Amino acid sequence: MKDYYKILGVEKSASQEDIKKAFRKLAHEHHPDKKGGDDVKFKEINEAYQTLSDESKRRNYDQFGSASGPQYGGFGGGAQGFDFSGFGNGVEFDFEGMGDIFGDMFGGGRGRQRASSGGRDLVADIDLSFKDSVFGVDKNIKIRRSSVCSDCSGTGAEKGSKLETCDACGGAGQVKETRQTFFGVFSTAKICDRCNGKGKRPKLLCKNCSGKGVKEVSEDLRIKIAPGVNDGETLRVKGYGDVSPELIAGDLYVRVRVLKDDRWKRSGNDILANLEIKLTEAIKGGNREVETLDGLAKVKIPAKINTGDILRIKEYGVKDKRGKRGDFLIKIKVEIPTKLSKKAEEAVKILEAEGY
Repeated sequence: MKDYYKILGVEKSASQEDIKKAFRKLAHEHHPDKKGGDDVKFKEINEAYQTLSDESKRRNYDQFGSASGPQYGGFGGGAQGFDFSGFGNGVEFDFEGMGDIFGDMFGGGRGRQRASSGGRDLVADIDLSFKDSVFGVDKNIKIRRSSVCSDCSGTGAEKGSKLETCDACGGAGQVKETRQTFFGVFSTAKICDRCNGKGKRPKLLCKNCSGKGVKEVSEDLRIKIAPGVNDGETLRVKGYGDVSPELIAGDLYVRVRVLKDDRWKRSGNDILANLEIKLTEAIKGGNREVETLDGLAKVKIPAKINTGDILRIKEYGVKDKRGKRGDFLIKIKVEIPTKLSKKAEEAVKILEAEGY
């Protein structure tokens, strides 16, 4: 039995919101249309989500190990425990209310489609400088997405044209699909392709969107990046994905890439920097200026400091969610001279004689 919880990386006690978040993250990571995507993994993730996101299926899975409930063995041995007499003899079963359970068995998808479905989520990438990732910034990005048609406001009708009842579904927005199977004849409901589930169609189609109600457009968006964003983090912008024919917008997911900076590195909410000092500074101590994210800052170098020692400037790091900043950490490297004057060599001999 597949462990759907393990596939999504959640605990058995996970809430529906946790399951949805895990699915969205993994689906974006393994989507077949994405570079490096994995079709097999994507299908496995989707299978797990379809079961765990449905409370009825989830209860069956937790109790019996199957989304459809207890299993009664294979059909080869006469299917003991269930009487199949009468199946396949022209008996019709209407499973509109059980489409989710039988959809995967008869048709390779959900037997009953939702009367309304949201638009496709979109993914965009954005590059940030190290400093902008720490302090936050507003960034402009350009996206292409399907949006509500500006001419017909999503009705799909030419201006002045009336909407008529769809002749394919009779205004129901759904059509019944009948299939002959091993068990008999099954009827399932699906969204009407002709009216996209709206139940009405325009008499004259909008010329701008060809009656679809949506049209692909190019948009400039200003994204607000909060302080402290991490490299690889994904930000969600609600309602800026593709708009579906039912006029429901998906979301836009912005993946952040923080560009490397040779001066600094990040460790949690602390910033790390390197500082080379002279041998005499390491022995005697002194004062130096270091470049921080907030500009130049003075730092006192204590006497007898060694390579690898860390100096700390408090609250010069990254802000956490409460607004408290981490620290700026300075890693010391003592520079050993490669050439010495005669006087310096004599001084070294004196130090050596004294056991240093």
